[in-house]
Amino acid sequence: MAGKWTKFKQPVGFNASTMLLLTDATVLVHDAGAAANGTPNWHKLTPDGKGNYAKGAWSALKPGPNSPQFFASAVLRDGRVFVAGGEYNGTNVQVDLLAAEIYNPVTNTWTVLSTPAGWTALGDAICCVLPDGRVIVGSVGNPDSRTAIYDPIANSWAAGANKLGPSSDEESWVLLPDETILTCNCFGHPNTEKYVIAANKWISTGVTPTDLVENSSDEIGPGVLLADGRVLFAGGTGHTALYTMPPIANQAGTWANGPVFPKKGGQQLIAKDAAGCLLPGGRVLLAVSPAGGCPASDQGYCPPTYFFEFDPHTNNLHEVTRPANSGQAVFNGRMLLLPTGQVLWSDGSDVVSLYTPSGTPHPSWRPVITGAPDNVKAGQTHTLHGQQLNGLSQACMYGDDAQMATNYPIVRLRHGTSGKVVFARTHDFSTMGVATGTVVHSTRFTVPAGTPKGHYQLTVIANGIASQPHKVKVS
Repeated sequence: MAGKWTKFKQPVGFNASTMLLLTDATVLVHDAGAAANGTPNWHKLTPDGKGNYAKGAWSALKPGPNSPQFFASAVLRDGRVFVAGGEYNGTNVQVDLLAAEIYNPVTNTWTVLSTPAGWTALGDAICCVLPDGRVIVGSVGNPDSRTAIYDPIANSWAAGANKLGPSSDEESWVLLPDETILTCNCFGHPNTEKYVIAANKWISTGVTPTDLVENSSDEIGPGVLLADGRVLFAGGTGHTALYTMPPIANQAGTWANGPVFPKKGGQQLIAKDAAGCLLPGGRVLLAVSPAGGCPASDQGYCPPTYFFEFDPHTNNLHEVTRPANSGQAVFNGRMLLLPTGQVLWSDGSDVVSLYTPSGTPHPSWRPVITGAPDNVKAGQTHTLHGQQLNGLSQACMYGDDAQMATNYPIVRLRHGTSGKVVFARTHDFSTMGVATGTVVHSTRFTVPAGTPKGHYQLTVIANGIASQPHKVKVS
C-alpha cells in the first residue's frame, strides 16, 4: 500500500530547499530564495514535545558566508555540517563558486574553510562522507577527473585518486557496505565505476544494460542502496538499473535492468536531477517529471513532479499520490528521511509536505544496543555501543546539487509517564559506514540540559528505524 501526504498547516515563511538531518533530530533547511538563485539564509525545524515534525517550530539561524544554490553538503561524524560550492551564488549568473564552510549547530556559527589546492571551481559538486569521516569531493570541470578529500580533524585537503571518466559532473555517488563508492558516469556514459577507498583507486564496473543518462543535459537521477544490498539507479532517460556488489571489493559487480517509468500525457517520466529515499519498510520513494510538453526554455525540466515507490521484492514501480507542493519540475525537490520514518519533501517553495509510508522494517534491519548506561545526567555526555548504528544505507539521495545522507545514529529519550520525547545530540561516531552488520560501533550522546528527571526509554534510530528500547534514568 502507498503512504499518505500531510501538508504543513502554515507556510514556512521562506523558500525551503536543501535539508539535512542534524544529530539532535532537528532539520537544517536552506532558503533558496524567491528567484531560486540562493541566499545565505538557513532555518531549523524542531519537532514538538511528542516528536511530531508537522507540528514543530521553525527558527532562523545565523546566515552563512555565501548565497549558494546547488551545492555539496554533508553531516560530519562530529555532528557539524560541511557545505561546499554553489552553481549559483545569489544571482541568476552561473558562477561555480569556489568556497567551502562548516556550520556548527551547537554554537550556531559558520567557519570558512580553505578549498582544494589548484582548483578553480566547486560549483554543484558531488560529495560523500567516507567511513573514516573524511569527505571526498568530485570536480565539476569537464574534462577534469580529479577528486579531493577533506579531513575535518586536520582541517586540510588532499588530492584523491583521479576518476576513470572525464569528470564527476552531474553524477550520483553511492556508498556501499564494502567501503567503495559507486557511480554512473554522466560524461562517458553508459560506463560506470567505483572508488575503492582502501586502495585510493577508481576501477571500472562495466556499463549499464540501458543508458540512464539523458543526452542533452548529461543528467541522471538518484542512486539508492537498498536493504538487500543492491543499488537502484533511477535514470534521466526514464530507465532504471540495479547493481549487485561482488564478493570482493575490487571486483566489478554486475548490472541488470530495472523497471521503466511510465508516460504521462504521452510524455516519458524521467528522473533528471531528482530525489529518492529508502523507506523504513524497504521500498524507495522516487520523484520524476515529464521529459517534454513544456517551453523549450525549460530545457526539458518540465513540471509537475510525480511520485512512485519502487518495490525491491517485485522490481516494480507503483505510483503514489502527489503532495500539494508538487507543481514544479522535479529538480527543485528534496527528500529527507526523519527519525519518525517519515519523509520531508521540499520543492523550493514556502510549502513543505510530509510523507508517511506504509509498511514496517524487517526486525533484522533495526539497530541493536549492545551497551548503554542505565543512568545519565542532563547536560552531560555518555557513550552508547551497538550494531548497525548507521543503518543499511545513506537512504536520502539526489546526486550532484544536493546531498543529505542520514547514515548516522539518532538517540531518542521517551519519558515513561508523560510520553514526552527528548533527543540527545549524537556525535563522534566510530564509523560513517553503512550496513556494518554485527560489528559493534559507538556514538557519544549529550543529554540536553534541563531534561526533566525520571525514567525514560532510550532508543537509537538509524534511517527512520528504531532499536528496541533500553531503560534509562535521567538524574
